[in-house]
Amino acid sequence: MDDLKLPDIDYGALAPMLILFGAACIGVLFEALLPRNRRHGIQLGLGLLALVAALVTVIVERNTRVVTIGGAVAVDGPAVFLWGSILLLGVVSLLLIGERTLEPGGAFVSQAAITVGSQKDIKQAGGQPGATEVYPLTLFALGGMLLFVAANDLLTMFVALEVFSLPLYLLCALARRRRLLSQEAAMKYFLLGSYASAFFLFGVALIYGFSGAVDFASIHAAVADPARSEVLLFGGLALVSIGLLFKSAAVPFHVWTPDVYQGAPTPITALMAACTKVAAFGGLLRVLYVAFDGVQWDFQPVLGVIAVLTMLTGAVLAVTQTDMKRLLAYSSIANAGYLLVGVLALNKSGLSSTMFYLVAYGFSVLAAFGIVSLVRDADGEATHLSRWAGLGRKSPVFAAVFSFILLAFAGIPLTSGFTSKFAVFGAAVEGGQTWLVIFGVITSMLLAFPYLRVVVLMWLSEPSETTPAVSIPGFLTAAALAIGVIATFALGVVPAPLLDLTNDAAQFVR
Repeated sequence: MDDLKLPDIDYGALAPMLILFGAACIGVLFEALLPRNRRHGIQLGLGLLALVAALVTVIVERNTRVVTIGGAVAVDGPAVFLWGSILLLGVVSLLLIGERTLEPGGAFVSQAAITVGSQKDIKQAGGQPGATEVYPLTLFALGGMLLFVAANDLLTMFVALEVFSLPLYLLCALARRRRLLSQEAAMKYFLLGSYASAFFLFGVALIYGFSGAVDFASIHAAVADPARSEVLLFGGLALVSIGLLFKSAAVPFHVWTPDVYQGAPTPITALMAACTKVAAFGGLLRVLYVAFDGVQWDFQPVLGVIAVLTMLTGAVLAVTQTDMKRLLAYSSIANAGYLLVGVLALNKSGLSSTMFYLVAYGFSVLAAFGIVSLVRDADGEATHLSRWAGLGRKSPVFAAVFSFILLAFAGIPLTSGFTSKFAVFGAAVEGGQTWLVIFGVITSMLLAFPYLRVVVLMWLSEPSETTPAVSIPGFLTAAALAIGVIATFALGVVPAPLLDLTNDAAQFVR
């Protein structure tokens, strides 16, 4: 007991996480103490202030390279870059969540609490206009994501996984319209996520049996020891990978994605599509590049097959979709495959290009879901593709913006989609994974079809009586759309500054 000492903690390096968790706890107190009619503005202001403060702290501490809390957290180049990415995308997500829509009855209802239905549905759900509990839940989720991408041992990573997953399960169920669909989506996400977490934890146990430790430095050293059990090593790595690939929406662990994307409130779907993907791939990069890089020749072919199946499944099934949110869900699955191509390059270019892709895709997908939330009629969001026919003639500005985002997803030059795909494919060729690039190019061409079909549907079809107009966006949604579109265009035209930033940050510490 005399030798027991507390680990050294670098509070400055951990400040972004501490700010978000502290603000989330304050938000919970506000929910309990403030009158209902004052919560929305205060909670939204607190959330944005916390995210901006955390982002400023990341910028100030951007050169920090330290392993702290007894080796549990590594604040290095990739962690700092991914923190900044999550916080930036989190600000845009919170703008979409914070928008409120004036309902027919004269009440303002949070955009995060809307899917499809009527004001009567809200009353029957026993809910009140403006689901302000979304703000502390969102901050808890984003704080967990920051911890996840910086976790330097498997137990810390598991705790962070649960910290950001549990709020997301709740957020998916908060829709006040079509609430049964929302609750069903949340239940599916929760049950499948629980199984994935169990696989992850069982994998941690096997890795501990293999190495006698759970920190990445010790695992890395144990991998180099030929006397260790390969059964425990590969069994543990496989189970840990299941938990990470589930969050990444990679095949065959993708089945939750379309249902959850469709059932969750659209701003929450945007949050998951952008920020959760950054967190999931940030964790996967750290596990593969830091702890298990010594067995890359063993896991590279297996994950390569998963990447190919992910790209093919996302591209093929996207063609068959008739719901806009499900189409974007399968698009997200395909993009997870392209990100895996970058990850499996297993070189500095792969790490750099993957981080660039995460930022570029995040801004584009936020803008896409922002437009989806605006295509509404008297019954709420109109997500069936048939309702989008002729939209370009009724709302040409927003149809043009959505067409631009879809072309970015398709990888058309002068968009961030082209630059990011070129970057990950180039890194894969450099890493000797040309076969993955071939599949990537083929599936990219296939995936362009559903995007172009929507563009043709909006511009070349005659509008019908059921074609909805695009709602005039509020200030928050307009700001989110502007940020997303400008970033998509800027990263396609002048990607060099961000590419240089990712290249400088592409160095893990153990």
